[in-house]
Amino acid sequence: MADYKWLEVAVNTTPEKLDEVSARLIAAGMEGLVIEDEGEFLAFLEQNRKYWDYVDQELLERMKGVCRVKFYVTDDDHGHAQLEQYTRGLGWEYTVTPLNENDWAYSWQKYYHPLAIGKRLYVVPQWMREDPVPAGRTPVFLNPGLTFGTGSHASTQLCLEGVEEHTAAGCSVLDLGCGSGILSIAALALGAAEAVAVDIDPKAVDVAYENAALNGIGRETYTVRAGDVLSDAALAEELAAKRYDLVLANIVADVIIPLSAQAPALLKPDGVFLCSGIIDTRSAQVEAALKRNGLAITRRRERNGWVALEARLA
Repeated sequence: MADYKWLEVAVNTTPEKLDEVSARLIAAGMEGLVIEDEGEFLAFLEQNRKYWDYVDQELLERMKGVCRVKFYVTDDDHGHAQLEQYTRGLGWEYTVTPLNENDWAYSWQKYYHPLAIGKRLYVVPQWMREDPVPAGRTPVFLNPGLTFGTGSHASTQLCLEGVEEHTAAGCSVLDLGCGSGILSIAALALGAAEAVAVDIDPKAVDVAYENAALNGIGRETYTVRAGDVLSDAALAEELAAKRYDLVLANIVADVIIPLSAQAPALLKPDGVFLCSGIIDTRSAQVEAALKRNGLAITRRRERNGWVALEARLA
């Protein structure tokens, strides 16, 4: 029997329901989604036509009308628990396919391309790092792994735009729910002096450190921790003793709301709390929590049904 290491989960849906399915999965904690539909496929062909001499007509026919969301988990107890968490109450049928290492790499990488975000950032998959970077752009090289965030989702892009705006030379950054480390690594690439990243998933620690290394960032300026500031009082106290110029939380509303009570203790007097991953229908609740905990909202960004909020100490 083959030694499978990954599970590919595919949720079949319709173009009209695509955003709703994605929102439900992200709200359940899934960050690394692959969107497959006919429009995306045709755009992919057009953007990469230089790599082939012809297009398989059978493949074109097979992609007609296709609309699905895919994600990947490890084929072990941890991955199975994640799968149960992400699909609980989903309301759509899904299929699970075991993949070996090479199959998984191909399934993931063929849909992941460089992204120009904001005015300066350029997120590049590490297997394309030799390609030229557009003039005026700061590259952030990334090997996203399984579920840790690639920068392709609207909520991450909104947060990256805020990172670009508020990262000043020599500033300090705290990234809560860091995943791949994309936000804090981007801040360091833009000139931050130091960053601390925290995630409840221990696997994110190695992923973030590996991505930092791809960008020439070492542990003298970047620290990644496994933990939960909402349940680990010692960790929360340790982080609050430092205080940061920029605190990031690209998570979900249900986590940001209780986190807003801790945010003031993590910020320097003129620091910025930047939170994202908020479905627009929950944004009023998050805004109310921020205000209730002594934070004044200074900016709201929106895209594709997702909201990012910036706040400072009132």
